[in-house]
Amino acid sequence: MYLEIITPDKRVFEGDVTSAQFPGINGRFEVLNNHAALISALANGPVRVTPTTGTQLVFNIDGGVVEVLDNKITVLAEAVTA
Repeated sequence: MYLEIITPDKRVFEGDVTSAQFPGINGRFEVLNNHAALISALANGPVRVTPTTGTQLVFNIDGGVVEVLDNKITVLAEAVTA
């Protein structure tokens, strides 16, 4: 899967990942390869990303939106701290 994390100021992350966990407004959820299409609002909290290299990364977001479509994940976040 390909993931992009974008803020109004810059592109924070882009690359291939094996999984991504998000702080949804109704609870945490995880996206894996071939996930069904979805759009969800995100709450403040950590986004945990496992790149294909295997070392997990964590980005703390201040809310936003995530879209999953055809193995591409796009996160539009208000702000991100690594």
